[in-house]
Amino acid sequence: MRPDTPAENVDHTAEAARLERTAGLYPEDAEALLLQAAAHLELAGARPAASTLYDRLLSSSGSLENPFLVRALKASNLWEYGHEAEARAIIEGVRAASPRDPAPWVIVAEALESHDELEAAQDTFTEGARLLLTDVTDPPYSTHPLLFGRHRVRRMLGLPHDEWDALADTFNSSPVSLDELHDPKRVWSLGSDNPAELEAEISRLRAELGTYREALSRPFPVAVLHWSAGELSELVSSYPTLSSEYPSHEEHLTTIEASLRELASSGTPNLGIVTGTVPSYEAFAASEGSSPGDATLLPQYATTLAARGRAVEWPPQRGTACWCGSGTAYEACHGAE
Repeated sequence: MRPDTPAENVDHTAEAARLERTAGLYPEDAEALLLQAAAHLELAGARPAASTLYDRLLSSSGSLENPFLVRALKASNLWEYGHEAEARAIIEGVRAASPRDPAPWVIVAEALESHDELEAAQDTFTEGARLLLTDVTDPPYSTHPLLFGRHRVRRMLGLPHDEWDALADTFNSSPVSLDELHDPKRVWSLGSDNPAELEAEISRLRAELGTYREALSRPFPVAVLHWSAGELSELVSSYPTLSSEYPSHEEHLTTIEASLRELASSGTPNLGIVTGTVPSYEAFAASEGSSPGDATLLPQYATTLAARGRAVEWPPQRGTACWCGSGTAYEACHGAE
């Protein structure tokens, strides 16, 4: 979600303005688009302007999909330009709320880490891991940064490995071990006069950069399109040609879960679900110069929603509500065996 292209290669201020305009055209996607705009402003050095965007989101009349992510990003940004007390207060609020999304935990922990609050960062990473990973046999990709960050801070504190550190090692795809990547003595090797030590450090940095680029280059989720009962009824009523695609809402939900499980069993990574609305779909069809009744538009619409940041990860984390909107925990709903 966060752009990481150097400022000399991108006009981040112009890109932020473009994203703000796009958010005005697609209000249903405003949260994701404005977060990207704020990130560009931070990279441009316009941190007060980025805070204004975070405040705009937090004060909006509509409910946010991830208010704790917005608060965490705001805190991190505030601390970077001198508003430490306010940032700390927001961080404590995020921790007290115990969000079920790993991203806010990672952001506030890294904010503490970047300001040499290593013990507080370790406590925050651990708190998030305990909440999200206890009794989870296969942690989803989104939780890996939580484990990696925790491993890094504990390494700097000189703490012994525990089970979660060992788990982080298993997710490390770099040819260089996490212990070596997170070695606090590495910084001293950069000042060495020994060519062998410098060469070893260059190799480690290349491996670390390769892993980082791999994470940044992950494609948009393979997204499956979901319709709520009301939206699907309106869709089929307005465009009867789609009734063969959607015989019933119950069958629609069953097909989504079955399709995702089949993709997962075949090794397809980064799976997600996007939820459509009839007005949004009609606008998409108009932009493509086609009829909403054309079933071939449906997967294209799903991909477009995913590209706008509308995809939610599948499967949901343990204890969270099912993707279908029933309000029941996923493992007791469509996640039940």
